[in-house]
Amino acid sequence: MTDIKLPDLRGEHLFTAKFNVATPTILENTPQGTRIIAGIDGGSFEGPKMRGTVAAMPGGDWILIRNDGAWQMDVRLTLVTDDDHHIFMTYRGIRHGDPEVLERLAKGEAVDPSEYYFRNTPAFETGSDKYGWLNRIVAVSTGHRFPEGPVYKVYEIL
Repeated sequence: MTDIKLPDLRGEHLFTAKFNVATPTILENTPQGTRIIAGIDGGSFEGPKMRGTVAAMPGGDWILIRNDGAWQMDVRLTLVTDDDHHIFMTYRGIRHGDPEVLERLAKGEAVDPSEYYFRNTPAFETGSDKYGWLNRIVAVSTGHRFPEGPVYKVYEIL
């Protein structure tokens, strides 16, 4: 290899978000596993550069509980900033852990987030001049699942 110095990954907190999740529809025994389709019917987000609410529907999470036990997220929703700009947010991610831990989460029990892996890769789309910089960043998030919905800490990768 040549002596090219590549930058290390660094992150900056973008916002923390909490999503309210509607009662899901469960499709068992699909060819890829169990599919859970849950509407996102609101929530909020707040960070150093932006804050606001999550638009109540349409928005949702098309979860796949894969045959290997991992939960694969596929989410689409709209963020509405406190100054009334709309930002389309999508993310894919993975949640996995010991089956006993995931079962406790599914039952709505309190589980320490260090007991399982929950990461996502958010992407943003907006026509807003003020928030247009979101169209050109890479973001990652850590998550924690509460019974009423997930909470994410989203970082811009610098």
